[in-house]
Formats: sequence, structure tokens, C-alpha cells
Amino acid sequence: METVRIRNPGMYWDIAANLHFPPNFDASKHYPAVVSNHPISSCKEQTSGNIYGAALAKAGFVVIVPDASFQGGSGGEPRWIEDPEQRVKDYRDVIDYLQSLPYVDADRIGILGICGGGGYSIKTAIIDKRIKALVSITGVNFGRLMREGFSNFDPVGALEAMAVQRSAENAGASQRIDIFLPASVEQGKAAGITDIDVLEATDYYRNRCPAEGSGTRMLFSHAAPAMAWDAFAFAETLLTQPMMVVVGDKPGGFGAYRDGMEIYGRAASKNKQMVVVEGWSHYDLYDHPVPTGVALERVVPFLVQHLGEAAVSRVTKPAA
Repeated sequence: METVRIRNPGMYWDIAANLHFPPNFDASKHYPAVVSNHPISSCKEQTSGNIYGAALAKAGFVVIVPDASFQGGSGGEPRWIEDPEQRVKDYRDVIDYLQSLPYVDADRIGILGICGGGGYSIKTAIIDKRIKALVSITGVNFGRLMREGFSNFDPVGALEAMAVQRSAENAGASQRIDIFLPASVEQGKAAGITDIDVLEATDYYRNRCPAEGSGTRMLFSHAAPAMAWDAFAFAETLLTQPMMVVVGDKPGGFGAYRDGMEIYGRAASKNKQMVVVEGWSHYDLYDHPVPTGVALERVVPFLVQHLGEAAVSRVTKPAA
């Protein structure tokens, strides 16, 4: 694995990313590549890297796992902004970088995302046809979630509060940084939280896979763009690439099961597959060996089918 920093023309900060290489990697060959994208407020060292990134690299793909701008090891100020349009731009900049690598086949690039990263990956595939295959793992439409549960089903009230907070911060007030999760599962239950997604997210981020770059937080005053954003807009006409949607059948408050069914139905893709991993939840699909194994048993052949066999000899054109 290699950590790289990416800055394209027009960018004001670097994107930090981990490159995962296949076994017996040979830089003289061409490889298909996959961009593996982390959930909201996660980081490249968690599920997108240590589970899906590692598994896809083992299967023969070059995999790049970026940190979102304003989060993890990537640059951008102020910190902990969750901006869907910036996230889509990040992914497109990462594809630019991949296409510059001599050992990556620029015509064989796929994208995979988990949770909010799944929704962001869907939106990226809608507008960027360099992406030849799309995988959403328990993907969530973050704009829908912001308008519903994350705003207590009062999006206009939330926008008004964000406006007040941003004005206050511009006048010198302290930042309001919302923490998505309780400090522990026990504290969550003591506070009356019963939703499976919140409690299992707390277990994942606080116990199973804590990481320094994972914030599980959001700068409230800069969250307004997410309220008016929709990961699935125009999917009926513009989402044409082969697509696989993976969800667990134990639904929780973040809505991945619902969103997965919706995008599967709406996408214009002629080749689309729905994988329901029975008996498992949203956060089981982050790192539990059984459901992630079931997912990867379907994901790897799907990506091989649509991106081609792993390494091919690089053809050098003769000099004119």
C-alpha cells in the first residue's frame, strides 16, 4: 500500500489517498482500477480501505481509497464539512489522478462506495461516464437523510438555524460541531436511543474500528448544501452504467435498505443487480466477515465482468 497526495489544477488543497496494489504487482502492465469511497465522517483506514479496498486489491484491481476534503488526511478548511458536491468533485479528481498512472487502464475504472459514500458514488457515476461500473454497499442518499432524520424532519427549520449559526461564527462565535454518535453504546441506550443504525454505528466507530481520521462529526454552519442535494436526481435517464446495489435486510434509521430499493428501481442501467444480504444490518456490512464475504462474492465477479481481467500487457505504440 502507498499513501499519495493528489492536487489537480484549480484545487486549493491536497486529497490524501491510499493506493492498494494487487499481489505480484507489475508496473509494466495495465490494471483495472476501482475508487473505494468511505462513509460520511469515516476515513480511508476504515471499511472502504481495510475491508473492501484490501479485498478488491487481492482480487487483482488497483484500488484507490481517498479521504474526503475537509476530513481525515485530506486538506481543506474549515474542518468537518460534509459537502456532497465537493465529495463528487473529489472522486472525479481522484479519477483524473488514476488516469495519469501508467499502470492503470484509463478505460477500465469502477467506483464503489459505502453508506453516504455509496450515494456520492452513484451521483458521480450519473455525471461521469469514465466510470464503467458502479457498486453501492449499503448506500445512503445523504440529502434525503439530512432532510429527514438529521434535521428532525424539519429541513427548513434546520436551514434557518444554520443561517443563524453561520452569521454568528462570522461575527466571532465558536464553531458548532455536531457529533453524530454517543460516546459509547451504553451511553446511547441510557439516553433512550433504540435505533439499530445509531447503536451499531457507535459500536463500529468507538469499539470495532476506531481511527484517528474518522470524525463522526459535522460543521453545522456549513451543512446547508446537503439539504438541497439529491444523490439520485436524473438516475432514470443518466445512470446508465452497470450497477450493483448491496444492502442488508435489517433496516435502520439511516435508510440504506429503502434507498437501495429506490435507486435499483430508478436507474436507467440495463445491467443492474440487487443483492440483499439476509439477516444482516447496515453496519454488519462494514466489517463482519460473513456479510462482507457474501457481498464480495458478488461484487468481485461483477467488477471483473465489467472492468475485465486484472492485468494485461501494456501495448507500446511504435514511434512515428
